[in-house]
Order: sequence, then C-alpha cells, then structure tokens
Amino acid sequence: MSEFDSRKDYYGILGADERTSGRELERLYKRMAARHHPDKGGSEEEMKTLNEAYRVLRNEETKRDYDAARFVRPAVARAGFNPRATQTAQDVGLFGHGLSALLCLLVGVFLLLLVRFQWMFFLWPLLILAGLVILFGIFMARSALRTMNASLPASNRFRGYTRLQEALFWIAVLVSGYGLYLLLTAI
Repeated sequence: MSEFDSRKDYYGILGADERTSGRELERLYKRMAARHHPDKGGSEEEMKTLNEAYRVLRNEETKRDYDAARFVRPAVARAGFNPRATQTAQDVGLFGHGLSALLCLLVGVFLLLLVRFQWMFFLWPLLILAGLVILFGIFMARSALRTMNASLPASNRFRGYTRLQEALFWIAVLVSGYGLYLLLTAI
C-alpha cells in the first residue's frame, strides 16, 4: 500500500503550498481540523482527508516523494474536499478590495449628502457614522493599492515606488476630502 495518493491535492486540502513551513502547516491543519471535525459538524471523510494530507506533508521524506510523484491537473479537474472554497479576506484580491472601498465611500458620501440635503442636522450621529464609513473606505482603498502593488511582477518598475504611491494616495485623499467639503458648504 502506498503512503499517499499522488492524485490528491494535499496542499489544496490544507490550504498550503510547496513553500509553507512546518509550523505554518501545523497551524493550518489545526485550524481546518477545528472547523471540520465530526464533533463540530464536519464529516468523518473530511477529517480522514485532512489527517492524510497532514500526515504526508508534515514528514519531509513523504512530502518530497509526494511532490515528485504528483502531477499537475487543472483546478477544475480536482475533486473532493476543498476547505479553501470559502475565501478569507486576504484571498479577495484586487477587484474585491477595490469594490469594497468604492461601496464604503459611496455609502458614506450618500449619508453625508442625505443629512445635508434634508437639513436634518439634529441627526449628528448619522454624520459621525458617515465619517467612519468614509474613513473605512479610505483604508480599504489603501489596501487595494497595496494589493495591486503586491500583484505586480517583481520586474515591474512601478513596484519599487511604494513610498511615492503612498504619498500620491494620501494627497488624493486630502484633495478629495477638501473637494467634498467645498461641495457640502456650497450647497
């Protein structure tokens, strides 16, 4: 009997890759085991698959043999238990970060305009909420900028100018904030 099945994607099962350290691998296994344990609502089959993946990848010798024996298949062809089907915040990507930032900024500006156009100044908590939502949107936009920078290839010449990108971002935030202030005071 073979120690592993080279057709299974043990890295995908644990949410790891070939460069994942042993300590990180153990952390990923414990997190997945806590989530998919039969006592926590998971199935025995999921737990067996997790245990098998961890058993193979934690041992350097079996991991090396597995890496040599496995073959690459398209992600569509991989079947079975995939705990990474639910994405974490870090896995959302550039589009997700940008869309989240845009929605936060639009909702915040909408709340500000709602209070301004309806002359409901007694709703000052709504103004505070609008400010916090806009602030959150700004930090989401900054996260989108960092995600975009990280997604660039290492050979891209713009990747090295992170301080310049940050400075331009904050200048754009200040100019936009001042423009919004002028718009709200002129109306």
